[in-house]
Amino acid sequence: MSKPISDYALIGDTHSCALIARDGSIDWLCWPRHDSPALFVKLLDDDTGGSCSVAFDGPTEAVRRYLPDTNILETTFTTATGRARLVDLMPVNPPSPEPDEGPDGESESRLIRLLTCEQGRVTGAFRVRPTFDYARRPCTPLMAGGSVLFEAGDWRLRVNAQPCPTLDGDAAEVRFSLSAGETAYLVLTHGEDQDEACIEDYAGARRRLETTADYWRRWCARSTYRGAYREAVMRSALCLKLLTYSPSGGIVAAATAGLPEAVPGNRNYDYRFTWMRDAAFTVTAFVMLGYVREASEFLRFLRERDGTYGRETRLMYGIADGMPPEEELSHLAGWNGVRPVVIGNVAEAQDQHDIYGELLRALCIFLEAVDYDPPEKVNDRLPEVLHNLTARAIRHRHDADHGIWELRTGPRQQVHTKAMIWVALRDAARIARNIAGVAAETIAEWERIAAEIRAEYLEQGWNAEKQAYVGAYGSHHLDAAVLRAALFGALDPTEPRMRATLAAVERELGVGDLIYRYRMEDGLEGDEGTFTACAFWRVGCLALGGRAAEAKAAFERLIARANDVGLLAEEIDPATGAQRGNMPQGFSHMALINAALRLESSIARFGADDGADAMASAAE
Repeated sequence: MSKPISDYALIGDTHSCALIARDGSIDWLCWPRHDSPALFVKLLDDDTGGSCSVAFDGPTEAVRRYLPDTNILETTFTTATGRARLVDLMPVNPPSPEPDEGPDGESESRLIRLLTCEQGRVTGAFRVRPTFDYARRPCTPLMAGGSVLFEAGDWRLRVNAQPCPTLDGDAAEVRFSLSAGETAYLVLTHGEDQDEACIEDYAGARRRLETTADYWRRWCARSTYRGAYREAVMRSALCLKLLTYSPSGGIVAAATAGLPEAVPGNRNYDYRFTWMRDAAFTVTAFVMLGYVREASEFLRFLRERDGTYGRETRLMYGIADGMPPEEELSHLAGWNGVRPVVIGNVAEAQDQHDIYGELLRALCIFLEAVDYDPPEKVNDRLPEVLHNLTARAIRHRHDADHGIWELRTGPRQQVHTKAMIWVALRDAARIARNIAGVAAETIAEWERIAAEIRAEYLEQGWNAEKQAYVGAYGSHHLDAAVLRAALFGALDPTEPRMRATLAAVERELGVGDLIYRYRMEDGLEGDEGTFTACAFWRVGCLALGGRAAEAKAAFERLIARANDVGLLAEEIDPATGAQRGNMPQGFSHMALINAALRLESSIARFGADDGADAMASAAE
């Protein structure tokens, strides 16, 4: 029986990350990058997959938290004989001075576990059993001085610890027996085969803890957010920072692959790549929290990976290299036996023409945040970028596509896509008015075509029988993506038709505060959960529509659904409240941040109480 998806916390170093269960077991770890083959994969196969576990003698209770303003996890274990505190981190070493671009922290490809007995006496053991390459590469550990070395071809993992590790079959074991005030530590180092590369003592491990804690606290101190939801907003921001691959500036959609959206079902995808659809919300979230550097880095990634200089824009990218082919790992049982486990993502070949709106919205938000005085790497050839992206958007304005949800039932004339093409042209014109190099006639042409597109989707996207904007022209199916279009201004949340659409979405796709993406045949097996980001989009629409009290109540109930350390997966099962899909999901946390910002802006404008006066004011 697999552990609940909500059992997992995340640590990382902005190069890779690990998932740690409530019982202290590291059940997922990819090194040296987010998209590298996992060497701990117990998350996806309870028997075959390796892990780094900690077990205490006798029954144990555990309570955990992140150290304040950090991504360092602290778990307190209480046994019949004592209490111990385990601190887990992946060290980050910030360069001095901080560079204008590139990583603001260097990775050691290490994971450190510091265990301190705080009361009484605790006994037990750490156990390390890697299963390289998603458990496809067998290896035999060997003693190497005072450490244990695991090797499988080019893969290496060194285990250094105090007390010293020993061999136990295909695993390394570190037995501990600690009285109050005594400590044990364990260090996992990837790719090292030199003894001098090891952390030799507790003091060395402790120094890494202090340096890493200082890095995260200084990062949090840069935030300009002073709102009422600081804990949830900053945990979401810290999560997004963990999902960053700092050498390139890319951000993976989630830390994991293969966790199911439907139980049972076949909706088990690999999200360790960067989606263009995340661009606008990612940049908005970072900019509005004061993290202009992170927004700039993400735009650097998009500029270097994206086709702004002659290649075609794609909907997703590898964080450093090209996209790998989709592949089924048939030897893995899957989380709770839900197969198939898939790595890679075949959706990269789909057409999704909303991506031009995503990129230009992100660029517009960033440029306005820096008063159109961006770093050279963003500003370079900006008029050419606008011409290239608007040309592509216009070229595809009449094309059907697979849409934001990557449906496998064939292309359609998606309302959300048309709305985002309108966003692309609107924002291109907005940018062009503030820079040199774009002719006034060109801007006017973009605006003329944008007006035509808007008129088209307002007419053809409206279904009189449903009294709602639907997902595609001629369709009777509702799609929560229209809420997202309203958040970008492509639909007016105060206009009667959009208010009717929101009511229809709540009625047909809603389960309380939770919202399904859609309820129609999509070519896949199983019933997925509600989509967490959609629930936050509803909050945003309520807030923009002047219904601040409703939005506030719904938002607070939603953030209470996060796990004990504030993390959200992709979906929520409305029947049980269980998290579903890859964990943690960047899209969920981007949506949380943006909903908080819209909500607080709405409260500042209208007050916390709904009413006719607020609605009338919003409609002006």
